[in-house]
Amino acid sequence: MYKGKTYLAIIPARGGSKRLPDKNILNLSGKPLIAWTIEAALGSNYIDRVVVSTDDQKIANISKKYGADVPFMRPDELATDVATSVDVVLHSLDEVEANDKKYDYVILLQPTSPLRTWKNIDKSINILQSKKSDAVISVCEVDHNPLWANSIPEDGDLSNFLDKSIVNKRSQDLEHCYRINGAIYICDIDRLKVNKNFFLTSNCIAYKMKRSESIDIDIDIDMNLASLYLSNEKDGI
Repeated sequence: MYKGKTYLAIIPARGGSKRLPDKNILNLSGKPLIAWTIEAALGSNYIDRVVVSTDDQKIANISKKYGADVPFMRPDELATDVATSVDVVLHSLDEVEANDKKYDYVILLQPTSPLRTWKNIDKSINILQSKKSDAVISVCEVDHNPLWANSIPEDGDLSNFLDKSIVNKRSQDLEHCYRINGAIYICDIDRLKVNKNFFLTSNCIAYKMKRSESIDIDIDIDMNLASLYLSNEKDGI
């Protein structure tokens, strides 16, 4: 609890993964991938309960080992490629509220963001409270400014590839742009149930994270990069 408000963390981790089989429990620097997110959530000073939503018994067992609650198994219809994170969260809320209590805020923490720490979580909650917002979503600066990107016609002509206003500008002179990094989503539960979306049309605030904290595990190279960051951090580099 923080300033009279309660926080429920939900970590979605289905068993099926086509690009990286068993992705959520692959070894990353000595621990299953999901363990990094569970430990970050449990390390928060403000989160009241950490629940993992999964359809896979192996993931459930590992999650319990690292201290998370797995009070239910996710139904098959919510463990497909087309099931959305919001659907999974709403189902989890129904299950938790039926057997525990109603919380004020839900925090979606995807296990594919292993470099997000408890400090990031607590900072995002502090922003939520200080700005009296209903939702906070984490972002990071883009690697390459989107103004330098465009589609290319079939003939490969680059005549109109860049807007004339930026042709002679250096990238560092362009306005900073950010992207959703997938690490932290916080929302007032009542508003989430109505809007069925973390991206509220009002009172939704960004929490800026470093790019080095924002690696999202999707393919092998992401695992290698995350492992390198963790190794450097351990060695104080």
